Amino acid sequence: MAKKNKAGSILLKIILYFFLFTIGPVILFRFLPVPVTILMVQRCVEQSMDSKDMKLKKDWVPLSDISNHLQLAVVCSEDQNFLFHHGFDFEAIGKAMKYNERQVKKRKHKMRGASTISQQTAKNAFLFPARNFVRKGLEVYFTALIELCWDKQRIMEVYLNVIEMGDGIYGAEAASQAYFHKHAKDLSQTEAASIAACLPNPIKFNAGTPTAYIAKRVAFISNQMNLWGGKLNYDMKEED
Repeated sequence: MAKKNKAGSILLKIILYFFLFTIGPVILFRFLPVPVTILMVQRCVEQSMDSKDMKLKKDWVPLSDISNHLQLAVVCSEDQNFLFHHGFDFEAIGKAMKYNERQVKKRKHKMRGASTISQQTAKNAFLFPARNFVRKGLEVYFTALIELCWDKQRIMEVYLNVIEMGDGIYGAEAASQAYFHKHAKDLSQTEAASIAACLPNPIKFNAGTPTAYIAKRVAFISNQMNLWGGKLNYDMKEED
């Protein structure tokens, strides 16, 4: 009986510590900038191992200093239901699963994901890059936490400040300076669409020198932005 009580006490402490060290940072970063992410550290290590100069450009800016064009561009490109879901787009997940099943039957390897901006924010701000069930489970957990503790503006603010946007380039301000030599608040619609178009693979693609493929994505994203009225309105959900 004593061993069972001791085991139960240890388990309870583990659970309490888990919640303490996960909920605490989520609440903290509701108000403070995220100083560095695990991905940033990993990229620096990779650069060092490849005998390259370590490159880490980031400059945290408030959402008010990030062009609404870019906010709308990433919604149109990455997650058009961002304002309406609670972290997970189950309709998009279902479509992705059906698409991937067809790809497997055709013996093709191009798979489609359905991660929302909230999920990408949780992954980039709190987790390590990996593809396994443990990491995915933690991603679901942190996504639910930030949706509970943060509003959509804060999720977007963190996302646009920590997301990888190029080789050693993180966040909207660093990307704007690197590709267009201007502040993030001054990005045009086309420039914003160019940055958003490269997000699926920011190491391979360059927003400043778009390939034909990226140019097509820019045209698509720009068209979607026009259909949205050219502005991301965070009160849209309440209006609906």
